[in-house]
This record gives sequence, C-alpha cells and structure tokens, in this order.
Amino acid sequence: MPQDSVPVPGVDRPVITALDIVRAVVLVVAVASLALWGFASWSLPWNVIAGVGAPVVVLLVWALFLSPRPVLRVHPFLRAAVELFIYVGVTIAWWSMGQALIGTAFALVAIVTGVLSGRRALS
Repeated sequence: MPQDSVPVPGVDRPVITALDIVRAVVLVVAVASLALWGFASWSLPWNVIAGVGAPVVVLLVWALFLSPRPVLRVHPFLRAAVELFIYVGVTIAWWSMGQALIGTAFALVAIVTGVLSGRRALS
C-alpha cells in the first residue's frame, strides 16, 4: 500500500508556469534596457554611472519587494505599485532614446504580465 509522502523542505519545488518565465524575461529586458539607456544617453563619465547604476537600483528594488522570497513583505497593492514604477521607468527610458514604439510595446507586455501575476497572487 503506497503511503502519502510528507513534503520535505528544500526538495519539493514549486511549479513554474509560463507566466513566471515571461515575468523573468520582462525583468531581464528591463535591466538590459536601463543599461542600454545609461550607456547610450549620457556622455563619458556619466554613462558608466548611469549604465551600471540604473540596473543595480532596479535589481535591488526587485530583491527587496518583488522577488519570490522578498526581503520586505509588503501589501500586494504596494508590491504592484513598485513593479509599475519600474515598468514606467523603463518605458520612459525607451521614449527618451527616441524609441516610443519599443517603449509602448514593453509597457503593454509588462503591464499585462503584472496584472495576470497579481490576479494569480490574490486568488
């Protein structure tokens, strides 16, 4: 007779869905976009600071509030506001580089992904 096994911490992995993969891709695109913006939009001494600093700030904010195991657990609506703040920053970066179509496409994909994941988290 088979017995139901007890879940062992660290062994049982969560199920990764397509939405999780899309969210990860959106984050990677956001970080790469901010690095491109920093290196392309500023003159020499400032481009290194902006090109490295902007992605680092986004990664720190993501680790604090948005990661699967965040450092600071906040209300889901504040979490959504932080995520939206990052997406707006990336969209504005694309617009400031003269690529409004890319910025708008990124914003649409990022917001739809955020809304779907937020609905999943609230249910």
